[in-house]
Amino acid sequence: MKHEAWGRWRNLLGREIDAATAERLVAYERLLLEKALPLGMIGRADRQHLFERHIVDSLRAMPLLGPAPMQVVDIGSGAGLPGIPLAVARPDLSFCLTELRRRRVAFLELAVDSLQLRNVRVFAGKVEDLAGPFDVCLSRAFAEPDRAWAIAESLLSPGGKLLFWAGRSFDVTSGTPGGARISVSTAPELAEAGPVVIMARQ
Repeated sequence: MKHEAWGRWRNLLGREIDAATAERLVAYERLLLEKALPLGMIGRADRQHLFERHIVDSLRAMPLLGPAPMQVVDIGSGAGLPGIPLAVARPDLSFCLTELRRRRVAFLELAVDSLQLRNVRVFAGKVEDLAGPFDVCLSRAFAEPDRAWAIAESLLSPGGKLLFWAGRSFDVTSGTPGGARISVSTAPELAEAGPVVIMARQ
């Protein structure tokens, strides 16, 4: 993905992607292809669509993140999505990637080291054992809304929020966990993507 191609996503991402950031994101895409995909962390059907389906899809939370300083946690980070692309794009924020499975933890540590992400730490263990508070929780392909919110609520600061990547079938009227106030951010540019649901305490 050439740096010039990022212009297509400018409105979605809320800011320009500079050359150095674009190079890091391309390096991360290469790590996903070479390491994560063979280990089953990314579906093989996504090989030709990694950039749009995973990296750009992760980055659409950029306009939903506030100004620094901010503590962000990616719960059940897996191969680092959405945490790593957002950490690359927002080096002014601090990110914690949580992951229980050893092989995925090893990949996260490799990616953080290879990309020289000084604003990222990896927590190897159950997310329930992590101590907060965090300003933002990220949840993408981790759990259903109720469980994601229950975990996030225990980690968030009083004014914090959960950004939940929902499927296209997400129903605002029936999919809202108890005790959560929600709003929805959609991305028409990503035809196959569901909304990012923003949850906060009522």
